[in-house]
Amino acid sequence: MAGGHTKKRLIVVVGPTAIGKTAMAITLAKHFKTEIISADSRQFYKEMSIGTAKPDVNELTEVKHHFIDSHTIEEEYSAGDFERDALSLLDTLFEKYDVVVMVGGSGLFVRAVCEGLDNLPKAPAAIRERLNGIFEREGLESLQQKLSEVDPDYYRHADIHNPQRVIRALEVYEATGQPFSSYRLREMAERPFEMVTIGLNMERQKLYDRINLRVDMMIDKGLVNEVRSLLSYRNKPALLTVGYAEIFDFIDGKITLEEAISHIKQNSRRYAKRQITWFKKYGNTVWFEPDDWKGILSFLT
Repeated sequence: MAGGHTKKRLIVVVGPTAIGKTAMAITLAKHFKTEIISADSRQFYKEMSIGTAKPDVNELTEVKHHFIDSHTIEEEYSAGDFERDALSLLDTLFEKYDVVVMVGGSGLFVRAVCEGLDNLPKAPAAIRERLNGIFEREGLESLQQKLSEVDPDYYRHADIHNPQRVIRALEVYEATGQPFSSYRLREMAERPFEMVTIGLNMERQKLYDRINLRVDMMIDKGLVNEVRSLLSYRNKPALLTVGYAEIFDFIDGKITLEEAISHIKQNSRRYAKRQITWFKKYGNTVWFEPDDWKGILSFLT
């Protein structure tokens, strides 16, 4: 990608959980002397730190990060909200910098900024609460079944193992009578900046070893206590996710701590696989090993 860049550039770093996105984003931001936007759907929340593998204090002081600890779990913060706020921030950052780095494994949040999302209708809270109740009582399968009936198109393409996504799609359907897939953007939004997406990946077994190690470190750092402190918010979409849902099951006495840890590792590995699939289908992602700094730099310059 040689040649002069007249347009401002957003470098997006994506890839599966535990691959080393944070480290690469910091290396890039220091090289280009710029700042980082986090596009991680759980790192916005002040109350969720250990289970979301937020950058640590040293990493946050090395480079200025945005959208980390920016919200409280009491607020709903959607991909649409993020699209609006991140684009507004990019306007400001591009007055100062030619390049900005965005990093995250949340495909929908990345897509919101790069391509735009349709204005999805907000569903009444009562609908969400009812669907959350079904999820708690009957598990995800009955919701997946319902989604496959009312919106087979979205069911085929969505991450149907993510309760948040399934519940959101059913909410929209119940609130509007229209399938969620009918609201998805048909055309990419125009953006006033150039985008380049770098995907990080590695040999599968090595990645799984890293995931297992990271889960053990989260437990050592006090994940169980973090989850305990969030008991009163357990129905919030951000907490129906890997690393939190399994510890709630342990706290409820449904499984042992050993089982919870094993489930987190297994579900994290599954999530990593889905992330890789999503980003391989998504846009023009160019893939590198997470330590291939030379390759990434020569691609960008």
